[in-house]
Amino acid sequence: MTQHHPTRATDWWRDAVIYQVYPRSFADGNGDGMGDLAGVRGRLPYLRDLGVDAVWLSPFYASPQADAGYDVADYRAIDPMFGTLADAEAVIRDAHELGLRIIVDIVPNHCSDQHVWFRRALAEGPGSTTRERFHFRKGRGENGELPPNDWESLFGGPAWTRVPDGEWYLHLFAPEQPDFNWEHPAVQDEFRSILRFWLDLGVDGFRVDVAHGLVKAPGLPDMGHAEQLTLLGNQALPFFDQDGVHAVYRSWRTVLDEYPGERIAVAEAWTPTAERTALYLRPDELHQAFNFHYLNTGWDADALREAIDSSLDAMRPVGAPTTWVLSNHDVVRHRTRLGGGPARARAASLLMLALPGSAYVYQGEELGLPEVTDLPDEVRQDPSFFRNSGQDGLRDGCRVPLPWSGEVAPYGFGTGGSWLPQPADWAPLTVEAQTGDPSSTLELYRTALSLRRSHPGLGAGEAVEWLDAPAGVLAFRRPGGLVCTANTTPEAVSIPVPGRVLLASGPLDAAGPDVELPADTTVWWAE
Repeated sequence: MTQHHPTRATDWWRDAVIYQVYPRSFADGNGDGMGDLAGVRGRLPYLRDLGVDAVWLSPFYASPQADAGYDVADYRAIDPMFGTLADAEAVIRDAHELGLRIIVDIVPNHCSDQHVWFRRALAEGPGSTTRERFHFRKGRGENGELPPNDWESLFGGPAWTRVPDGEWYLHLFAPEQPDFNWEHPAVQDEFRSILRFWLDLGVDGFRVDVAHGLVKAPGLPDMGHAEQLTLLGNQALPFFDQDGVHAVYRSWRTVLDEYPGERIAVAEAWTPTAERTALYLRPDELHQAFNFHYLNTGWDADALREAIDSSLDAMRPVGAPTTWVLSNHDVVRHRTRLGGGPARARAASLLMLALPGSAYVYQGEELGLPEVTDLPDEVRQDPSFFRNSGQDGLRDGCRVPLPWSGEVAPYGFGTGGSWLPQPADWAPLTVEAQTGDPSSTLELYRTALSLRRSHPGLGAGEAVEWLDAPAGVLAFRRPGGLVCTANTTPEAVSIPVPGRVLLASGPLDAAGPDVELPADTTVWWAE
């Protein structure tokens, strides 16, 4: 089946703004309180008008939902809670007609314990060929009663679960998420087939979940320490960022390159350094990687400058774009995380969108949504919340459904309530309330993304030229006549006016040779 693809210039991904849709929280098309693909389809014009280039959909595959869909039971089927395969095809088709590209999540490190391969592995027992597709091992101790090694799950507790016949299987995440054995040819073949299945349906790329985790160190050696692992951590570990992963991605790149229209893959790879991340982006591997080093940087000019420089420096030798991100479905929303409320969030967003490369926007950040920090325990659904150690279990706060319109919950999300409760004070944050208000965060994003497309000093590139600036202020020039200044301090700072104001994240009086740059404010200037 041929699919129409947008015909933007070559290398579209080098400066793309990619919008992350978390389907269960974006829009509800059938009134059951849960977002779905019909809801996504109905809101695609909003995303086109926002000015993004592509939409990344978090997992919508058939799944028991032990980890919000990252436990996949069937990689070629849609979970009924989100709709049907026909709905997915309609989203892809409509997006292309609107000039948007579609990127889907792929989850290759692990599957669901309900996946047919794992159910067969359990049924067929020790020594069976299906068990070789996972990591089954005999236990340690006198009667095999101890786990095979000291690895811990990222969700807390040991990374091993024992089955009734006495063997143990590896799961770096929840026990319902057994890890695949990527040394096995059947696993490699299956995922190349899954990639082609979705490429044949017209998707423009994949976001690769836990891209750094597929290959484990030979012999599965002990970690040798007991500190709890963290999501987005950067420890050197025997099951993360092993050199063997790169052969996998070279084989994937050959599949992507079989298809027209520049299909891409973006790695979710937590590595010890930006240089290690760059290895995933060599010309015959993946196209992009999330810049978690930047996401984890606080609102501090020196730290941000270091993160920007090291990110750009690391990508340059492999010719890959730097990919900037401030928020996603696993971290506290940056309005709350950076500690400065809406003004600081707006300033951080404008700074990120001025940097050379590609940018990711997490749904709701364009509305200035804060983290919901007061969800009652009884409504939480993050799997790690229910385990006695591991992550804080509070990822639900960034997953509260979006407010679209109206004065009361569910604010136009759907006709049947919302699966997580929305705050009572969100009416001013709806798309409807912010549209047409020049001071709103939504209109700031719309203007910024429009300028990013039209101004020669924004978008792709691999360098910034730092300009002299007072302490706590970042100032840089981009080729093409753009200057960006960001004041990360709590006080106004006087700077020389570098040009004409294109866009400011907050109120600004720029008359005269010098300007008082307010606290927590970023300005784009045309030279």
